[in-house]
Amino acid sequence: MPHLVAVLALHDVVPFDLATPCEIFSRVRLTDGSAPYQLRVCGVAPRIRAQAYDLCVHHGLDGLRDADTVMVPGVNTPQTPVPPAAIAALQAAAARGARLASLCTGAFVLAAAGLLDGLAATTHWQASALMAARYPAVRVDPAALYVDNGLILTAAGAAAGMDLCLHMVRRDWGAAVAAAAARDAVMPLERAGGQSQFILHEPPASSAGLAPLLAWMTANLHHPLTVEIIAARAAMSPRNLARRFREQTGTTPLQWVLTARIRRAQHLLETTTRSIEQIATDAGFDSAVTFRNRFTRVTGTSPSAWRHSFGGGGPLPRAGRPATATLSA
Repeated sequence: MPHLVAVLALHDVVPFDLATPCEIFSRVRLTDGSAPYQLRVCGVAPRIRAQAYDLCVHHGLDGLRDADTVMVPGVNTPQTPVPPAAIAALQAAAARGARLASLCTGAFVLAAAGLLDGLAATTHWQASALMAARYPAVRVDPAALYVDNGLILTAAGAAAGMDLCLHMVRRDWGAAVAAAAARDAVMPLERAGGQSQFILHEPPASSAGLAPLLAWMTANLHHPLTVEIIAARAAMSPRNLARRFREQTGTTPLQWVLTARIRRAQHLLETTTRSIEQIATDAGFDSAVTFRNRFTRVTGTSPSAWRHSFGGGGPLPRAGRPATATLSA
């Protein structure tokens, strides 16, 4: 049976957020051409008020009862109280083991239902302070694109919702299927959940910014890359390099290198059968022990578990049988 994805439509829903899971999940195809997801939009009323128009939905809240995944789009005014019936439906879905994911200010809806208490979560950066104040039991990360707690996931605003949906596809069916869906949607399967929501860019001078340097670093991840080596390549002082890096990438040179090495390792784990020791070397780590420790610290799981989760893709967890993945962005 296809994995049933129910999209919850509240009044004042953000149309882009509502359309995002419908667009991404409907594009997914397995290698045999079959569609692994079934979509359903469920509203608190037959007619939902949106920004510039009304939406007619064919399912009520009872459509959430057998859903394997429930997506909660954002609303334009997150301060608006969530209908008690919607809260009860979400709590019931969570209690039976369904996967719940919010987009943008949809995190306020999950928080109102008490489903984010004690968890890390994200929302649009402009609403993060309000969320932290309203729900102090939630560990709000204002910078993350998305946060994966296993059965509870949250995404930041706009395009981050697409990142989250593709991440879920990759978690369900592996990198190849997710990459095909990303190509079909004409978007990259690139951004990880820990990437900053917003990056400051200073106006470029006569050069093309850090792009050539980043390309060189990417091509040399398997070599030692210290701040001094990177600064010498860029013809900058280490201090100036650190400033430019923070302005244009939102992070430090060494953190960028670590993230790039982890992402290369993820790609190799997903697409090759190389040993952990070989992947550690190819990704630029000095030993398999260091690689395992760093990988686990960054992704929340071991390299072997990552390969098991994302390297192939098997039957999806059905609602009522909690998923075993506990990755955190």
